[in-house]
Amino acid sequence: MRIAVFASGSGSNFETIVQATRDGRLPSLEVALLVCDQAKAYAIERAERLGIPVFLFSAKEYSSKDAFEQEILAQLKHLKIDFIVLAGYMRLIGNVLLTGYQGRMINLHPSLLPAFPGKNAIRQAWEYGVKVMGVTVHYVDEGMDTGPIIDQEVVFVHEKDTKESLEQKIHAVEHQLLIRVLQHISKTAQIDVEGNGHLI
Repeated sequence: MRIAVFASGSGSNFETIVQATRDGRLPSLEVALLVCDQAKAYAIERAERLGIPVFLFSAKEYSSKDAFEQEILAQLKHLKIDFIVLAGYMRLIGNVLLTGYQGRMINLHPSLLPAFPGKNAIRQAWEYGVKVMGVTVHYVDEGMDTGPIIDQEVVFVHEKDTKESLEQKIHAVEHQLLIRVLQHISKTAQIDVEGNGHLI
């Protein structure tokens, strides 16, 4: 199964997935593309070091979300991408990609959804003073982190924790949970060979 990872920042989860496809943890997956919307994102350097092609775009250069998603979709189809993983991609997915990859797109989010959707979820939770945080992987729909939940993992907040220490804990759990979900998907999902955008 050929996958594309979408990222806007550091790309640590992107690199984690790539390494897992190469060390035997995800033997039936191949990361065939990184899609990135930020020219200065460290994810691009990771991709170049790992030998993964990059599609870099700037949203402001397009007339609409549909316009840049049509170009992304063309790249995905050209590279025969079966599945999309959003890992730190900071844009809502629009109708073009939702239609093209319905049921074949997941997102990683650093909170126990439905709590703290959207940007800066860790900071939101920290400032709220929660005692339990966590990570969610869910299917993508038209809403802001509203798609069906696949799996979650809890991160407990201890008295000595700081926002920075919690961020480190969350990121460590992200790496583990995302690989676990992808292992499950790669073992149980069959891509519809007609390419009509569904897992069967």
